[in-house]
This record gives sequence, structure tokens and C-alpha cells, in this order.
Amino acid sequence: MSVRDEAKFLGSTLARTVVIILAVLVVGTGTMFATGTIQKWTADWRGDVKVKEQTKANAGFRIGSYDSFFDLCSSVQSDEDAIRNAQEELDAKETTADRKAKLRQNITATKNTRSETIRDYNAKAANELRGVFKDAALPASLDINNMDTVCAL
Repeated sequence: MSVRDEAKFLGSTLARTVVIILAVLVVGTGTMFATGTIQKWTADWRGDVKVKEQTKANAGFRIGSYDSFFDLCSSVQSDEDAIRNAQEELDAKETTADRKAKLRQNITATKNTRSETIRDYNAKAANELRGVFKDAALPASLDINNMDTVCAL
């Protein structure tokens, strides 16, 4: 065999090798896309990026979360005021028996609403995506047994 023939042989062998490697890569990549393997490999990364985009990078979420803590805390304070006001009226001598029954129902309903709001506040404060947006001056959590909630800065 001449040098020229050997060069042609090596060139054609190299070309075939490159084509085979490219074909294997194309088929392998296509198979990974078709079976969802690439999605599985990148799921954690894509999920982390999406969480950041929907929370930390989303001004509406940040402001809404920040404001919701103040709203929930002030709602608890309003419920406490309503309970105290109803209790005062209940204790008044001139309050009729029928009115006292209604006031007791109102107090129970307001206590239930207050408990729900406190649990909502505490759940959001413990949530790693929302809790970071709670103002530092607000309580870390609210106590159901404390009827003097403080939410002031």
C-alpha cells in the first residue's frame, strides 16, 4: 500500500469514526429528551430558580408577604378588642338576658376567628419562603393565650 492509499484509508476511517460518534450523541441526546432524563437531572436546579423567581425576585410576593404579617397581627388585635368590648357589655347590669346570649355567641365566634388568624400568622412566620419577609419588629409568633397582642413597631 502506498502512502497515499494509507492516508485515504485513515481519512475515511476518521470520517466514519466522527460520523458514528456524532450519531451516537444525537441518538443518546434524543433518547434522554424523549425519556425525560434531562428534565430529571435539571429538576432541582430549575426548581430552585423558579422558587427564587416566584418569591425573592417577585416584588409583589415580597410586599404582599410583608404586609400580610401586619394585617394578620392587627386582625388579632381587633378581635381582642371586640372580645373585650362584648365582655364589658355582657357584664353590664342593664344588658338583657337575650342580649347576653347573643354576646356569648359573638365572643365565642370572635375567639375562634382570633385563633384561626393566630395560627395563620404563626404558619406564615414559620414558612421559610414567607417568614423571611416578616418585619423584625413584629412578634416571631403569636400566643393564643395572650389577649394583649402587640404589633407596634
